[in-house]
Amino acid sequence: MKIGIIGLGFVGLSFAVVLGSKGYQVIGIDKNKHHLDLLQQGKSSFFEKDLEKLLKIGIKNKTKFSSSFSELKTCDLIFVTVGTPQRDNGSIDLSMIENVSKKIGNLIKNASKKPIIVIKSTVTPGTAEKVKKIIEKSSGKKNKLGFDLISNPEFLRESQAIKDTIKPHIVVIGGENKNAKKKISQFYKKLHDNVPIIDTNSQTAEMIKYANNSFLATKISYINQIAKICENVPGVNIEDISKSIGADPRIGNSFLNAGPGYGGSCLPKDVKAMIHFSNKLGINPLLLDSVEKINREQIQHVINSSKKLCGTLKSKKIAILGLSFKPNTADIRDSISLDIIKKLVKQNAYVAVHDPKAIENVKKIFKEKIQYCSTVSQVLDGSDLAIIMTAWAEYKKIDNSKLKLMKKPVIVDTRRILDSNKLKCKYFGIGFGN
Repeated sequence: MKIGIIGLGFVGLSFAVVLGSKGYQVIGIDKNKHHLDLLQQGKSSFFEKDLEKLLKIGIKNKTKFSSSFSELKTCDLIFVTVGTPQRDNGSIDLSMIENVSKKIGNLIKNASKKPIIVIKSTVTPGTAEKVKKIIEKSSGKKNKLGFDLISNPEFLRESQAIKDTIKPHIVVIGGENKNAKKKISQFYKKLHDNVPIIDTNSQTAEMIKYANNSFLATKISYINQIAKICENVPGVNIEDISKSIGADPRIGNSFLNAGPGYGGSCLPKDVKAMIHFSNKLGINPLLLDSVEKINREQIQHVINSSKKLCGTLKSKKIAILGLSFKPNTADIRDSISLDIIKKLVKQNAYVAVHDPKAIENVKKIFKEKIQYCSTVSQVLDGSDLAIIMTAWAEYKKIDNSKLKLMKKPVIVDTRRILDSNKLKCKYFGIGFGN
C-alpha cells in the first residue's frame, strides 16, 4: 500500500514519520522548498519530541518528500493535512483545501487507480461535500466511482504528537461509501491496537473535532473563572479544587489547570470558527462567546495582577519566563505570552524574555523591541518583576539564589509551579486566595 500525505506541517509530518517508521511506503508532499530540503536531511523546521528520530528511520525505509503532485499518482490512500488558517472574522480559510482538491482532481483524471482521499485537516461541517464537488469537476469522475472521500479528523496534542499518532484515544471515520470506510477502518486497526473507531458521516466527523476542542476550551475558561473567585477569598487554593472536581469521573482531571488562558494552534482558532459557524446558522452561541471572553480577560488579569504587586509597569524591567503556548514545543501560535508582551511594551515596560525553544520564533515578531536571554539567570538579573507563563521544567528549579539576582524579588506565577513558602519574595499565583 502506497500512502500520500499532502501538507507536512505539525499534523502531516507527524503522521508521515510514524507511518514511515513502521515500514509503510510514504510520499510526503509540501510546497515549502526549505522545509523539504531539511526533511531530506532527516531534520525538521519545527520541534516536536521524537519526530526527528522517527523521521530518520522513515527515510531508511524509503519515505520520500517532494513538491510534485505527480508522485501521488500510484497512491492508494491520499491524506490531506494542509492548513486552514483563520480569517479576521473568525471563519476558516479553505483556500488551501480547495486548491489541493483541484490538483487531486487533475491528478486522477487519467489515472487507472481509484484512490481514497482522506481529509485530516480541521474543517467546518459541510467541507467534504465542497471538496467532493471540486474533485468531481476537475477530474470528470464521480465520487464512489473514480475516487472515494473520507473525513478523518486528528486529535493531536503538541509536544505529544508522536505519542498521540501512535496511540490515539479514538479514530473518527466519516463518509458515504461503506466499502471505503471499511478499508480505512482496516488500515487503522492494523496501525493501532485496540483503539475505538467511530463510523459516521462526513458532516458529523467534521463537527466532532470542533465540539471536542470547544469543550476543552470551555473547561479551561471555567477553571480560570473559578480561580479568579478563589483569589478573592483568603486561603482558598485552586489546586485542591481542581484535583477534587477532576476526581469526579463525570468530569475528569484534564484541562482543569487554571492559568493565563488557552493558546496554541487549535483551541483559539477552533472556538472562534465554531462561534462564526454557529452565527452563520442563526444560532447564538452564548456559552462559546463566554468561553472566548473569559480567555481574553485572563490576559488583562495577568497585567492587573502584575500592576498590583509592582505598581506602575512603566520603565520597569519585566522578565517573561516562557514564550511557547505550552512546554516541550517551540510553537508560539496564539501564545498568551505574546499578548502579555505586547501589553507590557505598550505600557513602556522594559521586557526581557526567556524560553528553552521558542526564542528564535519570537525574535521574528518583536525584533529589537525586547531583550532575548539565553539563561534564566540572565532574564532575572536586575528585573523588578518576573512573570512565569509556561511550565517549563527548568523554571520549577528557581530558588532564592536566583531571586537574589532580581532588583526586587516579585513573582507572578501563572502556572503555580513554585512553592512560595520556600521563597523570599512577593508572590502571586493564579487561583490562590490572598
